[in-house]
Amino acid sequence: MGVFDDALAVLAADPNLSVAATYRASGAGAPVHLRVLRSSPDRIAGAFDTALLQATDVLTVSVATLPAIEPGDTVTIGPDLLTVDSAERDAAGVAWRMLCRR
Repeated sequence: MGVFDDALAVLAADPNLSVAATYRASGAGAPVHLRVLRSSPDRIAGAFDTALLQATDVLTVSVATLPAIEPGDTVTIGPDLLTVDSAERDAAGVAWRMLCRR
């Protein structure tokens, strides 16, 4: 583990910054219980000259915890079921940034 892995582990363990979640790969597989860093920015998208406010969720999780993430996988946080639209690794390669829709 490197310095960035250690820092992410500290952030994920902090109950003030992270939330409990359950990850499930689409198709099959056992659920994985983990902690994620969650932010919920709203995006403004345009369609037919109309601005649409779209709720989104961005989750950060360690690559060591989830080695592979695919679009269509789901994450449950409390009553919210989130579907992964895309996932990208950070510059250091230690964390996933998952863009999800509700």
